[in-house]
Amino acid sequence: MQATNQTFIDSNFSEDDLQDAIFERCEFYRCDFSRADLSDASFINCKFIEQGETQACRFNYATLTNASFKHCNLSMAIFTGAKCFGIELRECNLQGADFARASFANHITHKTFFCSAFITACNLAYANLESALLEKCELMDNRWHGATLIGASMKGSDLSGGEFSSSQWGTFELEGCNLCRVELEGLDPRNVKLEGVMINQWQQEQLLSPLGLIVTPD
Repeated sequence: MQATNQTFIDSNFSEDDLQDAIFERCEFYRCDFSRADLSDASFINCKFIEQGETQACRFNYATLTNASFKHCNLSMAIFTGAKCFGIELRECNLQGADFARASFANHITHKTFFCSAFITACNLAYANLESALLEKCELMDNRWHGATLIGASMKGSDLSGGEFSSSQWGTFELEGCNLCRVELEGLDPRNVKLEGVMINQWQQEQLLSPLGLIVTPD
């Protein structure tokens, strides 16, 4: 399927096979993609919520393996239980999006898995990513203010250039992460595991200030 400059209102795509579909400059208002197969589908410059509305599109339990969203408005979208392994979200508005129980991981066994997601330059303010597994993923230059990250694991991921609220530090795991270009105000190394974390030289002062250490120029 391929569509350009089309508008879909209250359309039901639930359980449809939309593998490899391409949508460009399309508008989807109150549409239902629940349990649809969107593997390798591509959405470019699309809108999934009408301006001024609070009811967005639903992707509940949809298969979004390797699906791509670029320059899309997905604010308030619901991704409950969606299969998001390999998903690509570039420069998207995901404000208030709900990823409850969404999976970004491919489980080999119950305890053995690997993750894949490419979420960059997105607005994730107030999004729900509670308990999400996003390890060793590309997650740079995102706005995370107010997002629910409790119990999430982002070990080994590239979080460089991200914007976080000070209250979010310590709510998710970030060992081995790239935190370059991130404001670290509120991050207390006594309370957060920072093994293998990468920072810029200028960030040392912010990181050491909770310990009472003063960093001076060389």
